[in-house]
Amino acid sequence: MHKLIFNKYAGNPVLTASQFPADIMYVMNPGAIKFNGEYLLLADAATTSTPIIFWIARSRDGIHFTPDPEPIDWPAHRYHETCVFDIRVTELEGIYYLMYCSMTVERGVALGLVKTTDFIHFERIEQADMGYEFRNGALFPEKINGHYVRFDRPMPKTIEEPAGMCVSYSDDLSRWYGTVDLMQPRQGCWDSLKIGAGAVPIKTEVGWLEIYHGVDNSSCNDYIYRLGTVLVDLEDPSKIIARAELPVMWPENPYELSGRCSNVVFTANALPEADGTIWMYYGCADTCIGLATARLDELVDFTLHGENRRIRKFFRTIGEEK
Repeated sequence: MHKLIFNKYAGNPVLTASQFPADIMYVMNPGAIKFNGEYLLLADAATTSTPIIFWIARSRDGIHFTPDPEPIDWPAHRYHETCVFDIRVTELEGIYYLMYCSMTVERGVALGLVKTTDFIHFERIEQADMGYEFRNGALFPEKINGHYVRFDRPMPKTIEEPAGMCVSYSDDLSRWYGTVDLMQPRQGCWDSLKIGAGAVPIKTEVGWLEIYHGVDNSSCNDYIYRLGTVLVDLEDPSKIIARAELPVMWPENPYELSGRCSNVVFTANALPEADGTIWMYYGCADTCIGLATARLDELVDFTLHGENRRIRKFFRTIGEEK
């Protein structure tokens, strides 16, 4: 059997709702960053009244986390914001940008953007309306050819309609333009229904490495969320260098298979360490947070070469040769 490229921490989960000082039912899908010698998780925290709020948990060793006494004092939105979720934290030009999914009464699901320099005070960057619903935004950690760049994904019209990843550009982090299709779900594969950005892209010698989530509906009563990788060109992020055909991680443990949303591993971060490893904090069944690690060079090699001879096909049409 194909092995997971990521190794899951034996003491998972590293953060649960029981560690929070308020009526939090679930924690999940954190943005993450190393800041002033600490690991910070900016977690989705679901309250008993159902809305999700953002709450920071801090750790010196990256394993033992303590939530702040209060949730983030989230800056006001010009629309009526009803829910927030899935932050990606990007350090760019000395500022930390928090790109997240924002639900408002007026425009539905879109991306919001907030910035901070200290993770205490937060300032909103208003986003121009795109004219359609979209989510799964991940801001690149440097400008490319003088432009800000992000991954995003338009919302499908129905839950069963396939949805793929796009690349968009901006000159001011407010108005986004030039959206181009990057890649689509692959019929009959582990990422056959929906795909979307996961971690903030990581710069490597051969390209930008993106850890993304893929969804299929092969389960009898639910969807399955797995994680895969793609490499895009350093100078043209709309150009794919390689896309791994098999996933690098999938749900297999009880805390990933059963919860608020079963059969889910979901990431919004991947933190490069000095020793060449990646530390990734991921949502487990939309209920708690786990830690998984991998070597960056193995992720790149697997994306370029690992078991990528062809997509495995189990069905043939009449007249198609084996």
